[in-house]
Amino acid sequence: MVDGSRHGCPRGRAGPAARAAVLRAGALLALLGAAAVPALAQTRVKVTDAWVRATVAQQSASGAFMRLTADDPATLVEARSPVAASVQIHQMSMDGNVMRMRQVATVDLPAGRPVDLSPGGYHIMLIGLKAPLKAGDTVPLTLVVEGADRRRAEIDVRAAVRPLGAPAGSASPPAR
Repeated sequence: MVDGSRHGCPRGRAGPAARAAVLRAGALLALLGAAAVPALAQTRVKVTDAWVRATVAQQSASGAFMRLTADDPATLVEARSPVAASVQIHQMSMDGNVMRMRQVATVDLPAGRPVDLSPGGYHIMLIGLKAPLKAGDTVPLTLVVEGADRRRAEIDVRAAVRPLGAPAGSASPPAR
């Protein structure tokens, strides 16, 4: 409670001037807080055409694919899904005449430039599937991206399960 005794009010009861000062201070704090929100905003990443390849009986892994476009420079640093025991970011590359797949720690997302996670390039591996993935189902994924300010944001994605014979889409790796 504001002590209004210095303003001619009985102790414990604030007069109009004291109440107005408290209201002005509260309004100022609210404005300062609102001004700080944009500074705390996370890098926005748009996710389009998210899909997962269907599996056959006894298959324990599959890939997730999508296009990511960041408003500001960002980095994909992690992916998670409740449908798999492990989720990893991978890259396919050619080594002579041999296609190799390896786990990578991150994928750069340049500002305003689409990055395809696709068969034959960067993609997300779902390993240790808890159940078969059937065409028409939806797989929940969580992507974790880190902005240039080192703040992380989670993006919830719902990826459609496509049949095994579905077109793979683009396989272009991101520009570095």
